[in-house]
Amino acid sequence: MKLPEIIASLIAAQDKFDSKAFAENFSEDAIVHDEGKTHRGKTEIRKWNEATNAKYKTKYKPLDIKTKGNTITMKAEISGTFDGSPAIINYAFEIKEGKIYSLKIV
Repeated sequence: MKLPEIIASLIAAQDKFDSKAFAENFSEDAIVHDEGKTHRGKTEIRKWNEATNAKYKTKYKPLDIKTKGNTITMKAEISGTFDGSPAIINYAFEIKEGKIYSLKIV
């Protein structure tokens, strides 16, 4: 499956648990919605990713990806050190100027 470059970069960073590289895929004013919480800006996103990496060691395996305009939706199998691993999760990305502006994890 051919992934959009920004998503491939995000997954590559996650595979190394590199929260700094992970956050670099986001715009300065990006927003992430996950588990009922909102994380704003690269610094908060990096800290959120560091915390989830420490707690869950999450890995992504993309199963399906669709691109429509500036929206990318991805269904992925995620695995890690959490109850119910692996799980199928849907991600909705909004891309602006080559960076992730918004991510909703549902």
